[in-house]
Amino acid sequence: MTIRVLVVEDDPVAADAHKLYVDRVDGFAAAAVAHSLAEAKRRLDDTAVDLILLDLYLPDGHGLALLRQLRAAGHRTDVIAVTSARDLQVVREGVSLGVVQYVLKPFAFPTLRDRLLRYADFRAAASGGEAGGQDEVDRAMAALRAPAPAALPKGLAAPTLAAVTDALRAAGTDGITAAATGEATGTSRITARRYLEHLADTGSAVRTPTYGQVGRPELRYRWAGFVRA
Repeated sequence: MTIRVLVVEDDPVAADAHKLYVDRVDGFAAAAVAHSLAEAKRRLDDTAVDLILLDLYLPDGHGLALLRQLRAAGHRTDVIAVTSARDLQVVREGVSLGVVQYVLKPFAFPTLRDRLLRYADFRAAASGGEAGGQDEVDRAMAALRAPAPAALPKGLAAPTLAAVTDALRAAGTDGITAAATGEATGTSRITARRYLEHLADTGSAVRTPTYGQVGRPELRYRWAGFVRA
C-alpha cells in the first residue's frame, strides 16, 4: 500500500525537490504540496494523507501550530519535520505532537529515503493489533531510530562539506562547476572538486560534462533533488 505524503514547504524550489525525493522512494507518493499553513489545512481537508513532511518555519506561522490544531481536531496523521530548526525544546514539543522523525536541512536524498523507509517499517510493525510482548514493541520503536552517521572520508571536513553543499543547492537547476564552487566557498578548485565528487558518489549530486569549443569537457554538478529521475 502506497503511503501518501503531504509536502509542506514554503520555498518552491525546496518543495519541488522534496516532492521529487518522496516520489523516488518505493512505497511513497507525494499526494500534494502546500506552501503555507493555510494551504496545508486546505490540502488536508480535500486530500487523503498518511504522512506530513513538514517545514516548521512557514510564512503564516510555525509548523507546530498546525500540529496543535490538527491534534485538537482529532487528526492523527504522523509527521516528519524537515527543518533548519535546531532548538531542542522545539524537538521535544514536536515529539509530543506526533513528530516521528526530524531531518535537518540541508540534506541529501539518501537521508530522507532512509527516514521514509524507517517510517514505513515502523508503520508496518505497528499496524497490527495487540503486541505479543516487550520485544515486539521494542522492534517497532527501533525501526524509527536513525543509524549512526557515517564518518567522512579521510581529508574531508564537515564544515567545508556543509559550505560546498550550500553552494551546490544555491546553484539550483543550472548546477555549478568546481571552480565556481571554490570561489563561493573560499577553497581551491581541486578541494572543491573533491567535495563535489564525494557528494556525487553518495548520491547527493549528479555530475554532467559540459562540452565547450576547446579542450576537455568541464564537469557541472547539480543537487540531486533538482534532477528529475
